[in-house]
Amino acid sequence: MDALTAVDPATARALRASVDRLAYSYDTTFGADEVEEVFVDSYTQLARTARVTLYLPTLAERLTRERLEALGATRGLIAKRVPEVLFVCVHNAGRSQIAAAFTRHYAGAALHIRTGGSDPGEHIHPEVIAAMKDVGLSLEEEFPKPLTDDILAAADVVITMGCGDRCPYVPGKRYEDWPIDDPDDAPAEQVALVRDDIDRRVRALVASLLPDQVLPPTRTAHS
Repeated sequence: MDALTAVDPATARALRASVDRLAYSYDTTFGADEVEEVFVDSYTQLARTARVTLYLPTLAERLTRERLEALGATRGLIAKRVPEVLFVCVHNAGRSQIAAAFTRHYAGAALHIRTGGSDPGEHIHPEVIAAMKDVGLSLEEEFPKPLTDDILAAADVVITMGCGDRCPYVPGKRYEDWPIDDPDDAPAEQVALVRDDIDRRVRALVASLLPDQVLPPTRTAHS
């Protein structure tokens, strides 16, 4: 597609290498043209908000893998082994990332976790990264992602936080809306309160989805 060549030669080579890797990984599930189409769409959406483009091919490849896995599960081409939980907020840069990190900690591999934003931001809020580091959980490898139809369709449970009408509704899924303030630019004390509120809600969510699982202790901030 033109989008793979309408960039500088080095980026074009990186994009083509990503597409080739993805096409090889999913050659028994998706046609090469569809893989490329999803990749180009992922790259294009991420490029709209990215301030630093150096890692865009890698991030687009990661997002494309998530989308292809979701698409394959929805079509019955890839086995869905555990329930899928999707956390959505406006920028996918704070609340939804906090919730995902806590859920992964408490549920482990018993739940599949994804996140998305109705209007993705440029980066994870640094104050949120710091607040999560205080409880021993890292967001350093995370990045804001758009909420796409394929990701939404694959979810069994959708948790929305502050995106209102911009969070699409799909019948047949379990929805919860968590009224949680946006931690963007908030003082550290307020961000910690938001984090701890989400922590409590996540524990209740995981307990409802995995009633037989013994949850690890609640994370506590370093003194």
